[in-house]
Amino acid sequence: MVNFPQCTIAHNPRLPEHCVEWVTSILWPKEQPFGPDVKIDGDSVEHIQWIVEHATKRANDHNISGINFRFTQGVVKRVIPAVASTNAVIASICATEVFKLATSSVMLMNNYTMFNDIEGIYMLTYPPEKRDDCPICSNVPVRIQINETAKFQELIDLLTEKYQLTAPLILAEINGNLKTLYMTSTEQMRDATKPHLRMTLQELGLINGTEMLVGDPTRASSLRVILSLTSSMETATTK
Repeated sequence: MVNFPQCTIAHNPRLPEHCVEWVTSILWPKEQPFGPDVKIDGDSVEHIQWIVEHATKRANDHNISGINFRFTQGVVKRVIPAVASTNAVIASICATEVFKLATSSVMLMNNYTMFNDIEGIYMLTYPPEKRDDCPICSNVPVRIQINETAKFQELIDLLTEKYQLTAPLILAEINGNLKTLYMTSTEQMRDATKPHLRMTLQELGLINGTEMLVGDPTRASSLRVILSLTSSMETATTK
Protein backbone atom coordinates (compact mmCIF):
# COMPACT_ATOMS: atom_id res chain seq x y z
CA MET A 1 0.00 0.00 0.00
CA VAL A 2 1.29 3.45 -0.97
CA ASN A 3 0.94 6.34 1.47
CA PHE A 4 1.45 9.87 0.14
CA PRO A 5 2.77 12.80 2.21
CA GLN A 6 -0.14 14.81 3.60
CA CYS A 7 1.56 18.12 2.76
CA THR A 8 1.74 17.10 -0.91
CA ILE A 9 -1.88 15.99 -0.97
CA ALA A 10 -3.17 19.13 0.72
CA HIS A 11 -1.04 21.85 -0.89
CA ASN A 12 1.03 20.69 -3.84
CA PRO A 13 -0.48 17.76 -5.78
CA ARG A 14 1.66 16.60 -8.70
CA LEU A 15 0.02 13.30 -9.67
CA PRO A 16 -3.58 12.22 -10.28
CA GLU A 17 -3.20 9.90 -7.28
CA HIS A 18 -2.67 12.96 -5.08
CA CYS A 19 -6.00 14.41 -6.20
CA VAL A 20 -7.87 11.20 -5.46
CA GLU A 21 -6.21 10.95 -2.05
CA TRP A 22 -7.17 14.57 -1.31
CA VAL A 23 -10.82 13.74 -1.90
CA THR A 24 -10.79 10.51 0.14
CA SER A 25 -8.73 11.74 3.10
CA ILE A 26 -9.72 15.42 3.33
CA LEU A 27 -12.88 16.28 1.37
CA TRP A 28 -14.89 13.12 2.13
CA PRO A 29 -14.65 13.41 5.96
CA LYS A 30 -15.43 17.12 5.69
CA GLU A 31 -18.53 16.96 3.46
CA GLN A 32 -19.79 13.46 4.35
CA PRO A 33 -21.66 13.22 1.03
CA PHE A 34 -23.58 10.04 1.88
CA GLY A 35 -24.31 10.76 5.51
CA PRO A 36 -22.36 10.92 8.75
CA ASP A 37 -20.00 8.03 9.55
CA VAL A 38 -20.47 6.50 6.08
CA LYS A 39 -17.11 5.11 4.98
CA ILE A 40 -15.94 4.91 1.39
CA ASP A 41 -16.99 1.72 -0.37
CA GLY A 42 -14.57 0.94 -3.18
CA ASP A 43 -17.19 -1.24 -4.89
CA SER A 44 -19.94 1.40 -4.80
CA VAL A 45 -20.45 3.11 -8.15
CA GLU A 46 -22.00 6.14 -6.46
CA HIS A 47 -19.08 6.57 -4.08
CA ILE A 48 -16.42 6.22 -6.76
CA GLN A 49 -18.28 8.52 -9.15
CA TRP A 50 -18.49 11.24 -6.49
CA ILE A 51 -14.75 10.91 -5.86
CA VAL A 52 -14.05 11.06 -9.62
CA GLU A 53 -16.00 14.30 -10.03
CA HIS A 54 -14.27 16.12 -7.19
CA ALA A 55 -10.83 14.69 -7.93
CA THR A 56 -11.20 15.85 -11.54
CA LYS A 57 -12.01 19.40 -10.39
CA ARG A 58 -8.91 19.49 -8.20
CA ALA A 59 -6.80 18.00 -10.98
CA ASN A 60 -7.98 20.68 -13.42
CA ASP A 61 -7.03 23.39 -10.92
CA HIS A 62 -3.46 22.04 -10.88
CA ASN A 63 -3.18 21.11 -14.58
CA ILE A 64 -3.15 17.37 -13.88
CA SER A 65 -4.73 14.80 -16.19
CA GLY A 66 -5.39 11.06 -16.10
CA ILE A 67 -8.33 10.70 -13.72
CA ASN A 68 -11.12 8.33 -14.72
CA PHE A 69 -13.42 5.85 -12.99
CA ARG A 70 -11.13 2.83 -13.27
CA PHE A 71 -8.04 4.72 -12.14
CA THR A 72 -9.88 6.26 -9.18
CA GLN A 73 -11.25 2.91 -8.04
CA GLY A 74 -7.75 1.44 -8.23
CA VAL A 75 -6.36 4.18 -5.98
CA VAL A 76 -9.24 3.90 -3.50
CA LYS A 77 -8.95 0.09 -3.25
CA ARG A 78 -5.14 0.14 -3.36
CA VAL A 79 -5.15 -2.14 -6.41
CA ILE A 80 -1.72 -2.98 -7.81
CA PRO A 81 -2.07 -3.54 -11.57
CA ALA A 82 -0.71 -6.86 -12.77
CA VAL A 83 1.43 -7.08 -15.90
CA ALA A 84 -0.33 -9.34 -18.39
CA SER A 85 2.92 -10.77 -19.76
CA THR A 86 4.02 -11.89 -16.28
CA ASN A 87 0.73 -13.73 -15.73
CA ALA A 88 1.06 -15.34 -19.15
CA VAL A 89 4.58 -16.61 -18.42
CA ILE A 90 3.53 -18.09 -15.08
CA ALA A 91 0.44 -19.70 -16.62
CA SER A 92 2.49 -21.25 -19.43
CA ILE A 93 5.04 -22.69 -16.98
CA CYS A 94 2.24 -24.17 -14.85
CA ALA A 95 0.53 -25.65 -17.93
CA THR A 96 3.82 -27.18 -19.07
CA GLU A 97 4.38 -28.81 -15.69
CA VAL A 98 0.85 -30.25 -15.73
CA PHE A 99 1.49 -31.69 -19.20
CA LYS A 100 4.76 -33.28 -18.06
CA LEU A 101 3.06 -34.68 -14.96
CA ALA A 102 0.17 -36.14 -16.97
CA THR A 103 2.26 -37.68 -19.76
CA SER A 104 5.53 -38.51 -17.96
CA SER A 105 7.22 -37.38 -21.15
CA VAL A 106 9.85 -35.14 -19.56
CA MET A 107 11.41 -34.70 -16.14
CA LEU A 108 9.51 -32.34 -13.86
CA MET A 109 10.95 -28.99 -12.87
CA ASN A 110 13.56 -29.40 -10.14
CA ASN A 111 12.58 -27.18 -8.45
CA TYR A 112 13.20 -23.43 -8.88
CA THR A 113 13.02 -21.44 -12.09
CA MET A 114 13.91 -17.86 -12.93
CA PHE A 115 12.59 -15.90 -15.91
CA ASN A 116 14.26 -12.70 -17.10
CA ASP A 117 13.17 -10.73 -20.16
CA ILE A 118 14.82 -7.36 -19.57
CA GLU A 119 17.18 -7.91 -22.51
CA GLY A 120 16.01 -10.85 -24.59
CA ILE A 121 14.72 -13.93 -22.76
CA TYR A 122 16.71 -15.90 -20.23
CA MET A 123 15.50 -18.81 -18.09
CA LEU A 124 17.34 -20.87 -15.52
CA THR A 125 16.06 -23.88 -13.57
CA TYR A 126 18.02 -25.45 -10.75
CA PRO A 127 17.47 -27.22 -7.41
CA PRO A 128 18.34 -24.91 -4.50
CA GLU A 129 20.64 -26.55 -1.99
CA LYS A 130 19.74 -26.72 1.67
CA ARG A 131 22.18 -26.24 4.51
CA ASP A 132 21.91 -29.11 6.95
CA ASP A 133 22.65 -26.75 9.84
CA CYS A 134 20.36 -23.93 8.68
CA PRO A 135 18.92 -22.30 11.83
CA ILE A 136 15.72 -21.40 9.95
CA CYS A 137 14.53 -24.57 8.23
CA SER A 138 16.39 -27.30 10.14
CA ASN A 139 15.91 -28.48 13.70
CA VAL A 140 19.62 -28.87 14.35
CA PRO A 141 20.69 -27.07 17.55
CA VAL A 142 23.36 -24.40 17.34
CA ARG A 143 26.18 -24.07 19.86
CA ILE A 144 26.80 -20.74 21.53
CA GLN A 145 30.15 -20.30 23.27
CA ILE A 146 30.19 -17.88 26.19
CA ASN A 147 32.13 -17.41 29.41
CA GLU A 148 30.66 -19.22 32.39
CA THR A 149 30.84 -16.04 34.49
CA ALA A 150 28.86 -13.98 31.95
CA LYS A 151 25.58 -12.42 32.94
CA PHE A 152 22.34 -13.47 31.32
CA GLN A 153 22.05 -10.04 29.66
CA GLU A 154 25.31 -10.74 27.80
CA LEU A 155 23.88 -13.99 26.45
CA ILE A 156 20.74 -12.21 25.24
CA ASP A 157 22.85 -9.51 23.58
CA LEU A 158 24.91 -12.20 21.84
CA LEU A 159 21.83 -14.03 20.55
CA THR A 160 20.11 -10.80 19.51
CA GLU A 161 23.09 -9.64 17.47
CA LYS A 162 23.89 -13.02 15.92
CA TYR A 163 20.32 -13.92 14.89
CA GLN A 164 18.81 -10.42 14.60
CA LEU A 165 16.16 -10.97 17.25
CA THR A 166 13.71 -8.27 18.30
CA ALA A 167 11.83 -9.62 21.34
CA PRO A 168 13.31 -12.99 22.29
CA LEU A 169 11.50 -15.56 24.41
CA ILE A 170 13.99 -17.88 26.12
CA LEU A 171 13.13 -21.19 27.77
CA ALA A 172 15.56 -23.67 29.32
CA GLU A 173 15.33 -27.04 31.04
CA ILE A 174 16.82 -26.63 34.50
CA ASN A 175 16.84 -29.52 36.98
CA GLY A 176 14.30 -31.37 34.87
CA ASN A 177 11.85 -28.46 34.69
CA LEU A 178 11.21 -26.16 31.72
CA LYS A 179 11.73 -22.63 32.99
CA THR A 180 10.96 -19.30 31.34
CA LEU A 181 14.11 -17.22 31.63
CA TYR A 182 13.10 -14.21 29.58
CA MET A 183 9.83 -12.98 28.08
CA THR A 184 8.65 -9.51 27.10
CA SER A 185 5.32 -10.16 25.37
CA THR A 186 3.32 -9.32 28.50
CA GLU A 187 4.05 -6.77 31.21
CA GLN A 188 3.62 -9.38 33.95
CA MET A 189 6.17 -11.77 32.45
CA ARG A 190 8.56 -8.93 31.62
CA ASP A 191 8.56 -7.80 35.25
CA ALA A 192 8.94 -11.39 36.46
CA THR A 193 11.93 -12.22 34.23
CA LYS A 194 13.70 -8.84 34.24
CA PRO A 195 15.74 -9.68 37.40
CA HIS A 196 17.32 -12.59 35.48
CA LEU A 197 19.20 -10.10 33.30
CA ARG A 198 21.50 -9.12 36.18
CA MET A 199 22.20 -12.72 37.21
CA THR A 200 25.09 -14.84 35.97
CA LEU A 201 24.48 -17.99 33.97
CA GLN A 202 25.59 -20.09 36.93
CA GLU A 203 23.16 -18.30 39.26
CA LEU A 204 20.34 -19.16 36.87
CA GLY A 205 21.36 -22.82 36.92
CA LEU A 206 22.64 -22.84 33.34
CA ILE A 207 25.52 -25.28 32.92
CA ASN A 208 27.65 -26.48 30.05
CA GLY A 209 25.45 -28.39 27.59
CA THR A 210 22.16 -26.80 28.69
CA GLU A 211 19.71 -26.66 25.79
CA MET A 212 17.52 -23.60 25.40
CA LEU A 213 14.59 -22.77 23.14
CA VAL A 214 14.68 -19.25 21.71
CA GLY A 215 11.58 -17.82 20.08
CA ASP A 216 11.14 -14.46 18.38
CA PRO A 217 8.49 -12.69 16.24
CA THR A 218 10.99 -12.61 13.36
CA ARG A 219 11.32 -16.41 13.28
CA ALA A 220 8.88 -19.01 11.99
CA SER A 221 10.13 -21.63 14.45
CA SER A 222 12.07 -21.74 17.70
CA LEU A 223 15.84 -21.83 17.67
CA ARG A 224 17.50 -24.62 19.63
CA VAL A 225 20.61 -23.39 21.41
CA ILE A 226 23.14 -25.46 23.34
CA LEU A 227 25.38 -23.56 25.74
CA SER A 228 29.10 -24.17 25.53
CA LEU A 229 30.51 -22.51 28.65
CA THR A 230 34.18 -21.64 28.87
CA SER A 231 36.24 -20.66 31.89
CA SER A 232 38.20 -17.43 32.13
CA MET A 233 41.44 -19.40 31.80
CA GLU A 234 40.24 -21.10 28.60
CA THR A 235 39.16 -17.75 27.17
CA ALA A 236 42.56 -16.21 27.94
CA THR A 237 44.34 -19.20 26.37
CA THR A 238 42.17 -18.95 23.26
CA LYS A 239 42.99 -15.27 22.87
